[in-house]
Amino acid sequence: MSVETTAGPADVNGALDPEVADAVAAAEAVLSRRFGAAVRLADPEDLGGSGKATVLRVRVAATPFSLPRTLVVKRYQPSPVGEAVDPFPHEAVSYQLFTALGQDDRICPELVAHDGAKRLIVLEDLGRAPTLADKLLGHDARGAERSLLAWARSLGRLHATTAGREADFDALTRRLGARPGQDPIALRVQAALSELPALLREVLAVDVREQAVAYARAAGALLTSTKHRAFSPSDACPDNHLVTSKGLRVLDFEGGCVRDVVLDAAALRIPFPLCGCSFRLPAGMTEAMIAAWRAEVSQVFPDLDEDEVLMPRLLEAQLLWVWLSTWLYLPRPGEADRPVTSRLASPRRSSALHARWLRLRDDAGRLQEAHVADHADAVASALEARFGADTVQLPLFPAFS
Repeated sequence: MSVETTAGPADVNGALDPEVADAVAAAEAVLSRRFGAAVRLADPEDLGGSGKATVLRVRVAATPFSLPRTLVVKRYQPSPVGEAVDPFPHEAVSYQLFTALGQDDRICPELVAHDGAKRLIVLEDLGRAPTLADKLLGHDARGAERSLLAWARSLGRLHATTAGREADFDALTRRLGARPGQDPIALRVQAALSELPALLREVLAVDVREQAVAYARAAGALLTSTKHRAFSPSDACPDNHLVTSKGLRVLDFEGGCVRDVVLDAAALRIPFPLCGCSFRLPAGMTEAMIAAWRAEVSQVFPDLDEDEVLMPRLLEAQLLWVWLSTWLYLPRPGEADRPVTSRLASPRRSSALHARWLRLRDDAGRLQEAHVADHADAVASALEARFGADTVQLPLFPAFS
């Protein structure tokens, strides 16, 4: 194995961690086969990750080709037996799709090489640019605002660019030996639709009226909608978005899939429904983000520029995110009301959920969906009663506070 190393985060007592050494050796083999001559890598730096993969920055130590000075290697662990969705093909296919689109339409690093058998991808290294999370958790309100609007515009361009590319995505998925058409959140949404009413009754003593349940189940049809489909990063988090001189770049496609674009647009109202970094935005910020997204996506889906088309669907998608995140994060009996995540600054679960139900109440009220608004108000009030009115007040993102 031709791995050089210097002391660094990937070392353990002066020697490479076995998983790191294995990932570097696999990357060398994949790159050498890809280019037809030996490529040697050195100085692996652990970049962290979700726990499903080893993610490294490596130096290209020796190559007869004109390769970048550094690359990023991501080596996935074997998919656990019984796991509903394997993230590796979602990510590998997503990068293949965007690399094929060309540099002007790419919102992610370029894919340099990949190998399905080794469960490995090698990517362009975008360097040490700040993340969207850095901007939101920092102290520059104007910079955070610019970054959020850039994110919304990038999301709209992503949807506009990939509309009509589902067949390409599915073909690439089959080529990796995976099953196409999987939305990574679908199974969890279906579980939330089925189980949340009983959970709300048990934890908050809230009875969900049949009208609200029926509306939620009807909203679940967005998961299989065929009307406004394009690529989605699924549950992109702010710490996986780099703010670069060339615009926002997305780093994580473990949930990449093709689905109704309104699901992503509704996530702008929360924002980041499945991520721990989900504080409150200033008044009007969400509306500005949706307008930025809409300006891009309406070029390929012109009917979404009509309020009577977009707004009801946006509310349905918003309700799905609120139900799903409540099912995931509502503290069960005997469970502490802890922060959503410990990886970075994060509000308490009760605070994040309370804000989402209040927002759902207000948005449903504007559309005169009284059964949704009444249900959301009941849950928000119950959260206050259960966890304390002062405790559940969601703070602003630090950049805006």
